[in-house]
Amino acid sequence: MTAAQPVDLLVRGATLVATCDDAGTELAGAWVAVRDGVVAEVGTGPEPAAADVLDASGCLVTPGLVNTHHHLYQNLTRCLVTDGTLFEWLTGLYPVWAGLDEEAAYLAARVGLAELALSGCTTSTDHLYVAPRGAGDLWAAEIRAAGEVGLRFHPTRGSMTRSVKDGGLPPDSVVQDDDAVLADSERLVAAFHDPSPEAMVRVALAPCSPFSVTPELMAATAELAERLDVRLHTHLAEDADEDTYCLETFGRRPIDQFDEVGWLTDRSWVAHCVFPDDAEIARLGAAGVGVAHCPSSNSVLGNARICPVTDLRAAGSPVGLGVDGSASNDMASLWVESRHALMLGRVRGGPTGMSARQVLTMATRDGARCLGRDGEIGALVPGAAADLAVWPQTGVAFSGALADPVAAWLRCGPTAARHTVVAGRAVVRDGALVHADTEEILRRHHAAATRMQARS
Repeated sequence: MTAAQPVDLLVRGATLVATCDDAGTELAGAWVAVRDGVVAEVGTGPEPAAADVLDASGCLVTPGLVNTHHHLYQNLTRCLVTDGTLFEWLTGLYPVWAGLDEEAAYLAARVGLAELALSGCTTSTDHLYVAPRGAGDLWAAEIRAAGEVGLRFHPTRGSMTRSVKDGGLPPDSVVQDDDAVLADSERLVAAFHDPSPEAMVRVALAPCSPFSVTPELMAATAELAERLDVRLHTHLAEDADEDTYCLETFGRRPIDQFDEVGWLTDRSWVAHCVFPDDAEIARLGAAGVGVAHCPSSNSVLGNARICPVTDLRAAGSPVGLGVDGSASNDMASLWVESRHALMLGRVRGGPTGMSARQVLTMATRDGARCLGRDGEIGALVPGAAADLAVWPQTGVAFSGALADPVAAWLRCGPTAARHTVVAGRAVVRDGALVHADTEEILRRHHAAATRMQARS
């Protein structure tokens, strides 16, 4: 690369660039050059000319973080129900969420995705599974918000079909029948799913859980995803109550039921997966099922077990990180989830049970694998999407942290991204969102949250 060939963006002067490539390459004093939305080169020494420059002095540069599980709409009800089991807080919040409409879904996505961007996240999925009657096109509203924030987005067409009258948890007002769910799933894929490389939007299909839909819908959704060539997502083995429910209702454990309806495949990634036994871990790994590890959510809910991350990875499952939604986790910071994953990994496995570099891989490369995008995102290599985060390591919190910038990233702090770049464009610059309308969005979000919480 020469001065005669300027690049679109140069991220320069980094203390360290952790590329997260196959070899785990880390370059001190390095820069990242971007052209046409992809990484052109990562190097040291003479820098190419660039149309735009981001200062990374005193910083660690990593690939952008990938959020593999979220419920964006739930930030409208932060801290509304703070104690109780999974089933208790769900039954407490479903009547409130019945007030969700298209405007509220848009505002929740604008706020939630902006919050993620500030934490160095460049790609997020979302699991939206409530469908109040007359609420409008909630998924299109989220996709519009993601385009405005500038994050790469994987919305999932969630669903619930079993209400209280059917032995489920939600009220009738937020569930649909199987035919409506399948028809709208196909509509959303046709309207928004982009299978091309470096796509900004990809749609997945995501019935909520084994206790909120029928086995028939789970099986039909798996068949539809195969036909449309899109991914599958759901909650699985999250809570001890789920084990009891599946045994009493289906006569089998959740992962046996998951297999029975055709989901035990590398097309699937699941949220939580806290309660598999050793044989089930081996089955999930052999099938290549991805797992979204949500350490803060599982801790807030007081789960008696910690997700067996090391065992799942060893068995062959890609394990990414997820922030999950409000009530089970009221902040959307992938940096917080990364640090929490490090700590819980050591609580479970001892001082060598989890390393900062393993967590960084989970937060980037393995998150990309969960979403079916390994090689496209999650690594800073030529030809990959130019999605990256620049992490400051200066000031009081990092004074003396000289030996290992990757370890310092999680052991020191707290920290937020100085710059977050998606497809070669800064969505966070110098620690601030680039959007001029953030305060207006927050005002409208507050009004929508007030309206919804009045239902409680």
